[in-house]
Amino acid sequence: MKATLTAFALITIGWLAWTAAAPRENIAVAEPLRLPPSMSPPSATPAAATAAIAPRSKDEPFSRPSSLPRSLLIPVAGVEARELHQSFTDKRGSDRVHEALDIAAPTGTPVVAVDDGIVRKLFDSKAGGITVYQFDPTGTYCYYYAHLDAYAPGLREGQQIRRGDLIGYVGTSGNAPKDAPHLHFAIARLDADRKWWGGTAIDPYPLLTR
Repeated sequence: MKATLTAFALITIGWLAWTAAAPRENIAVAEPLRLPPSMSPPSATPAAATAAIAPRSKDEPFSRPSSLPRSLLIPVAGVEARELHQSFTDKRGSDRVHEALDIAAPTGTPVVAVDDGIVRKLFDSKAGGITVYQFDPTGTYCYYYAHLDAYAPGLREGQQIRRGDLIGYVGTSGNAPKDAPHLHFAIARLDADRKWWGGTAIDPYPLLTR
């Protein structure tokens, strides 16, 4: 028994001596990632974090700074940005500038809301035909969809809609050429009186092609 303990002690001493003498690898330990304060995620319980990314209720009021979004959804289903053509400054007749974007598509192609907002006016005019005037969430901008073939079922004035919601279908109503169905899409910055037919025209093309 005493011989066994002696042998074990000698083995242990030898192993310790070999370990002390053995070369060690120089392993660098990475510093933990530190985000700038502006990017750091807020501390929250799992429940609070889940609530932060939960979809907003249809009845919840809109909230957005009073500036036009830098990009909008293309309002005609299936159309890509590369297919759009600048036409804001094109002449229409002898005394009028287009101040809008025409998006060609077959009759019946779905037309969707470019942004969250409220249906301010449904109107049928000689020039625009079946049209939708949509205010953005802040009531600062108006989106105008014209020459529709029909409205989306159940669409009504005062209705809150979300980006991508169906609002109608491409057509040739109004003064659109009957052999060239398209959506006439325009944006206006509203005046102080917030009349749906007024405001200052804004070129939609850069906002749909970014």
